[in-house]
Amino acid sequence: MIPLLFALTAAAACNVGLMGSAKPIPCIRETAANKPVIAVIGGLDGSGANAELIRKEIASAKGRYSLLAVPLANPERAALQFPPQGEGYAKNTESHYIWRWLGAHAPDQVIIVGADPAHLAEALSSNKVAGVGAIPARVVEAKTGFLKDLDVKPSEAHEEISRRLARTPQEVARQLAVPYGHDLKEPVYIPAVALIGRLRMGAVEDVERIVAPYYNKQVNSLDKPTSSHLSGHLIFAELAERTKKPRYVELVRAAADLAFEANGTPKEAMPLHNEMSDSVFMGTPILAAAGKLTGEQKYFDMALRHFRFMQKLGLRTDGIYRHSPLDEAAWGRGNAFPALGLAWTLEYMPANAELLTAYKNLMENLARYQDADGMWREVIDLPGSYQELSATSMIAVAMNKGIRHGWLPAGKYKPIVARAWNAVKARVASDGQLIDVCTSTGKQKNLQAYLDRTAILGLDPRGGAMALLIATELSQ
Repeated sequence: MIPLLFALTAAAACNVGLMGSAKPIPCIRETAANKPVIAVIGGLDGSGANAELIRKEIASAKGRYSLLAVPLANPERAALQFPPQGEGYAKNTESHYIWRWLGAHAPDQVIIVGADPAHLAEALSSNKVAGVGAIPARVVEAKTGFLKDLDVKPSEAHEEISRRLARTPQEVARQLAVPYGHDLKEPVYIPAVALIGRLRMGAVEDVERIVAPYYNKQVNSLDKPTSSHLSGHLIFAELAERTKKPRYVELVRAAADLAFEANGTPKEAMPLHNEMSDSVFMGTPILAAAGKLTGEQKYFDMALRHFRFMQKLGLRTDGIYRHSPLDEAAWGRGNAFPALGLAWTLEYMPANAELLTAYKNLMENLARYQDADGMWREVIDLPGSYQELSATSMIAVAMNKGIRHGWLPAGKYKPIVARAWNAVKARVASDGQLIDVCTSTGKQKNLQAYLDRTAILGLDPRGGAMALLIATELSQ
């Protein structure tokens, strides 16, 4: 039985990742239900001499296996290293892309046609590839018939991915709640989102214990505020709604009041935005939450004012967001923040046609960029840039909220969310280890800088929080 993640995709061209020059590394996929998954890799030495043979063999084996093929894996003749060392994907770029792509897709066997200068076959067979599991691999001569009469059994990686995909949202949430969501050293969005996930699982008493220093005024939650502190106060909004305790409302109001001058005049926008599209999430929902909790219209008005400011600053003519005015790059999380920010705001706001239209338009435009695996990428509109876990989780949450509230047509968006959820599950281990979460990222000056942002492999509080958020969203 092939992993569901792979079974969801049809025969199509695809991309493994990017070369050092930021050009895509093409691949081919041919799916066949309930067949072993074989990955064929050629050109590791940079030679394209075997590419046509690989294509012909893939075509002739259609229906006997589910096939992944990379006819020319190293077009620019980079020095490869397996397992790859250094931070992905800025260093050993091609090596990291090939390694993590194979791990996430978990074939039962890898066949390397021709040269294997960096000993990929040996590394795949003797390591947990991308933290998933070992994959049997062998090197064959470039001769017709190398895909005939294969003896293929499920690989360790395949069996691990199958276990991951079989989990329910509730099971994933319970697993993620072990390593994530147990502190709030600062009331910023990463630990706050994890706590919101645990709160939605019913851990009200423990979450209140964790936030007690802020509730009891032992610690000033806005002592040295940043944009992330504003969205971090959403944990207090969630607690206010659940417990009805006025002190939580005070904490929400304190963050929202930063949008006003001392005399009550609204500022141009919520401060601390640093011109980044992140601020659609960082600033807008907390204002809407203050409006809902206090009943004061000024907070709703300011939420709309702030969103208009950020939209004017960041929305590109094609309907997705540049991260900042420094560059046109449509960073993955730089679009996921507006998506999640709008959805969260709409849940707090009275009906608002302008915000709803902006939300629907963004969802429609982002849907166009979901890839064949169900993921959104580090740079949304750049095929081959790495598949990014936190952005995928956040966009899926935003879309599922729209389905639940009737803002989006379920017939169109449920399959999109389902594909994203499967992709997330495949990249989330039972102990909270994750595949490819973009590290903390401020304004970058060019596209390459976004492509070079470290893709974290392992435990990561940000990725864990967002994966927990989508798991609890789908558990409702």
